[in-house]
Amino acid sequence: MAFIDYYNILGVPKTASEKDIKKAYRKLARKYHPDLNPNNKEAERKFKEVNEANEVLGNTENRKKYDDYGEHWKHGEEYEKVRQQEQRRPQYKRQGSYSENDFGGDFSDFFESMFGGARPSQHGSGKQVKFKGQDFNAELQLNLKDVYTSHKRTLTVNNKNIRITIPAGIENGQVIKIKGHGGQGINGGPNGDLYIQLTIQNNTNFKRDKDNLYTTVDLDLYRAILGGELMVNTFDGKAKLKIKPETKNGTQVKLKGKGFPKYKIEGQFGDLFITFNIKLPTNLSTKEKEIFGELAKLR
Repeated sequence: MAFIDYYNILGVPKTASEKDIKKAYRKLARKYHPDLNPNNKEAERKFKEVNEANEVLGNTENRKKYDDYGEHWKHGEEYEKVRQQEQRRPQYKRQGSYSENDFGGDFSDFFESMFGGARPSQHGSGKQVKFKGQDFNAELQLNLKDVYTSHKRTLTVNNKNIRITIPAGIENGQVIKIKGHGGQGINGGPNGDLYIQLTIQNNTNFKRDKDNLYTTVDLDLYRAILGGELMVNTFDGKAKLKIKPETKNGTQVKLKGKGFPKYKIEGQFGDLFITFNIKLPTNLSTKEKEIFGELAKLR
């Protein structure tokens, strides 16, 4: 995982007090807040960086780990356990003079390999603790139409292109795990994983509930009373509906199989529910008013 200088992000020195860090964070958070920078991707990225920096430096325990272990600060507890184990381990003097390998050689090798300047143990017996690399988190923004069909996307994470498949019917907020595409493992440990959270924006006239879709369609008064046919929009085309005579306002009909794809179930779809909104005629002519008057007398 590449080193991130959180002090530099907040614009404060390493000697900054908690008060200074809080003040710098609030100032930058206001500056880059999404509400003040709509549709500004760069401001959105800065806002996330500032929040991440505050989560680390604004927490006393996290800040100490970050100051002690740098980019590996999240593994601080594991490193501390190794150090304590080495301190408790009894050291025995072989015949002859002592050397540095007689005093915690394993511990020294471990930390030198963590932070650079690693060297092999002179006796070839140094033990290194393996750690899984840092997990990475990313966000992918899509439109509802993008997840109606399965398709492939290329993402760039840490200057690496990763080709992933977006399955049809995936839900908003769902997370895709890409194994082994996180930070590099430590001391030969496995790489971390990449977690991609999907944010799905709905810019359509359809409301989605899992694999079902809901929409409202205007129906003129005459067709509602007399019945007839009506062409309506579905998510991927059009469909012809038969309107029953005397259809009431708010009546809901179901188009089976015209909803959203079912997640990871090939060829199966939910249903489309259409609610009718009966529109009353306006700007009536004199003749139309007379006819409605006659109807009123008949009723």
